[in-house]
Amino acid sequence: MSDRSATTPTVPQQETEQTFDRLVTEGRQRLGRSWSGLLATGFLGGLDVGVGVLALLLMEHATHSVLLGGLGLSIGFIALTLARSELFTEDFLVPVTAIAAKTASLLSLGRLWTMTTFTNLAGGWVITAIVMAGFPALRSTAVEAGRSYIELGITWKAFTLALIGGMLITLMTHLQHSTESDGVRLVPAVLMGFLLGAGKVNHAIVASLICFAALQAGAPFGYADWLGLFAFSALGNVIGGLGLVTLVRLLQVPHKVLAERNDNIKRTSGRKMA
Repeated sequence: MSDRSATTPTVPQQETEQTFDRLVTEGRQRLGRSWSGLLATGFLGGLDVGVGVLALLLMEHATHSVLLGGLGLSIGFIALTLARSELFTEDFLVPVTAIAAKTASLLSLGRLWTMTTFTNLAGGWVITAIVMAGFPALRSTAVEAGRSYIELGITWKAFTLALIGGMLITLMTHLQHSTESDGVRLVPAVLMGFLLGAGKVNHAIVASLICFAALQAGAPFGYADWLGLFAFSALGNVIGGLGLVTLVRLLQVPHKVLAERNDNIKRTSGRKMA
């Protein structure tokens, strides 16, 4: 019995297989972007989430409600979804699926992760600087919000919140690729954005933007404190996104992964022989 037949389900999993095909197609596109495309897409992703941070701070300042602040943050994820920009944490499921299918190299994945992270942070720093200059009344709210992340420290609680952050965004990505309807894709964007904001979840980019706003408003901590937070949360996000969602989703369709890998290996070998 071949490996492929051993992993093929007795009942077709049509919807799950269609989602896998969408992920592979988009993953190939993301990994094949030009340098300018990577820079623009990542920078815009930081700007889009920055709009959500503005809404979060406005809501928390006006209502003193963390729950309503979380609802405000979801505006950034709506913008992210409709504008087709992306976050570093959105690049776990999609490009990794393409890598598993042998449509691209690990080098291209490293390039994507590095550039998207850098440009997310750059775009976020710019928009939060503008927000703090335009809304000085929000400075105390920004400082308090930023301090709540810094005070997590390097603790088990901080790490588990980072695991949840990676899991939530990767789940959002999977749900959005389960449909071709933009209207339906907004539902997970709103839900996951709300959970990130209302739960003060340790998401590397969201937490960084809130800390940037706090730093620009005169926070009692520095960029070294932010960098420690970012590195620890990014590690947790990667483990949560890849380990808790991406790997398990790939195990749903092992026959598709194997078939795609074999087809791409044969195609690559054919080109080399030609």
